[in-house]
Amino acid sequence: MKKLLKLTLIGTLRMVSLTSLCCWVQVQDVFKQYASLTGTTPLPPLWSLAYHQCRWNYNDQADVRYVDQTMDKFDVPYDVIWLDIEHTDSKKYFTWDLSRFPNSQEMLRNLSSKGRKLVTVVDPHLKRDDNYHVYTDAKNKGLLVKDKDGKDFDGWCWPGASSWPDFMEDHVCKWWADQFSLENHKGSADNLFVWNDMNEPSVFNSPEITFPKDAKHLSGRENREVHNVFGMLVHRATWEGLLKRGNYQERPFVLTRSFFAGSQRHSAVWTGDNMAEWSHLKITIPMMLSLSLAGIHFSGADVGGFFRSPENELLTRWYQAAAFQPFFRAHAHIDSKRREPYLLPEDNMIIIRDAIKKRYTYLPYLYTLFHESETSGNAPMRALWIEFPEEAEVFPIDDEYLLGSALIVKPVVNQGQTSTRLYFPGADTIWYDIDNYKAYRGRQRVTIEAPLSKIPAFQRGGTIIPRKMRVRRSSSLMSKDPFTLIVCLDITGSAEGNVYVDNYHSLDYRNGDYVKVNLTFHNLKLEGKLLHKGPNFSTKEWIERVIIVGINKDPKYINLVVGDQTVKLEHSYDLRTKVLIVRKPGVNISEEKWVISLH
Repeated sequence: MKKLLKLTLIGTLRMVSLTSLCCWVQVQDVFKQYASLTGTTPLPPLWSLAYHQCRWNYNDQADVRYVDQTMDKFDVPYDVIWLDIEHTDSKKYFTWDLSRFPNSQEMLRNLSSKGRKLVTVVDPHLKRDDNYHVYTDAKNKGLLVKDKDGKDFDGWCWPGASSWPDFMEDHVCKWWADQFSLENHKGSADNLFVWNDMNEPSVFNSPEITFPKDAKHLSGRENREVHNVFGMLVHRATWEGLLKRGNYQERPFVLTRSFFAGSQRHSAVWTGDNMAEWSHLKITIPMMLSLSLAGIHFSGADVGGFFRSPENELLTRWYQAAAFQPFFRAHAHIDSKRREPYLLPEDNMIIIRDAIKKRYTYLPYLYTLFHESETSGNAPMRALWIEFPEEAEVFPIDDEYLLGSALIVKPVVNQGQTSTRLYFPGADTIWYDIDNYKAYRGRQRVTIEAPLSKIPAFQRGGTIIPRKMRVRRSSSLMSKDPFTLIVCLDITGSAEGNVYVDNYHSLDYRNGDYVKVNLTFHNLKLEGKLLHKGPNFSTKEWIERVIIVGINKDPKYINLVVGDQTVKLEHSYDLRTKVLIVRKPGVNISEEKWVISLH
């Protein structure tokens, strides 16, 4: 623990120094330096970047089955359903209320058959009940935080009287990690993942709603010395438990409320218990941009607001905003109205479903960005000034943002709004509407029509984005589906991008089992060049379609060259939109080199 505190102090001093140098160095270098100190975000499993359906609480096993089946009935894709505290036996974590969930493993198998996962909440407080095996084991082994008099600390949280394992100690963290094994966590399975809430920790009957400052840890330190790192150590131990459960081969997923510098190494973060208000939708953007600056790249806000019941327009606009943010989860308070997408009026349901489906088509791009996040420290969700630091106009903008360097998004966050003023950065930059490919020149503010069905999002000229247009009911079912490449040309008629592919769930990529391809368009040629292909990795993913935006005339013919093979490709061209569609190149994404030439 001394080493951790020392590194924290050194890191703080170093960041002060780095901040003072921001005017003279590339901002990406600052992020890289900070990442070298605190760590980067491990590449999440693909399913965790998809849509999550949550509320406090789905009532029982039949309720979970009904939600799952009804989402399919209304053709709303989702990957994860969540259970809050009511799934447990009297708020005792690592247990199930058998009157509500009599066969949790059957429920997990049913979800798994569709490529879906379950997340359950596991808070760090343990109910003080001598019939609760996790608590008695921790008490008997002397693993609990003490009060100022040296007795096991007794505080109030969801179960009532509770005690807390002391995550400041390595042996306690190892004990906690072991609780997640399939043997210890009865009724669990490999597709069950974890949500650590209340891990500041939250103590309802304490003056500061957390540990008193004089609560004592097993090392003898008072809580006032170490409070800020406690929550991070909780989710780190949970992460280690899921790693161990998967035999250190599968990527864990943990969501945390409490975090600290370095939390990005072990957990996604959400912004806490928000409200169903337009102002709370609006504030999600600067909140997540701030988290991105602090190295917390995998973040999101509760879609629709946790407290209260959102009106249909607010809920619809919130889904649209979250569809282009890193962590995409709908959540709701136990006293709020049910608000699953299929419960809304048909017009709203269709718009929300379209927003979710749009998210799924962009998963290949988002996944590639998270690979970049792990390897370089660059955030997927970025403030405009990160990409355009010499453009003073962008400095105060916190209501629009970049997803990677290729997409700019301006969510509608005001009631009744049907248009928005959007600033397009970059004097020599073209931005293309992702829906109709209308072009806008950079370094100007433009009024964009934004009826309820519209998400104002634009692709930057000079970029290539990989998408998958065959949206299925979960992302796992799309893993072998083909790519569509969206090539948006800059003022020179060029574009570039990358696509990253692995098996989407395991840690094999760290041993080189992945494919990374560089895509370039120049002089009327689209070229795919293999940057890396692991010797033990293969994929069936192929290129089904290429959409080139900004082409001034219809080519006479188009050829694909792979090795010594030349194939003529079918295409169509729209002179009005200057969009060229090349059909079925059919080349595997891992092919070493291929060229599509326009003649």
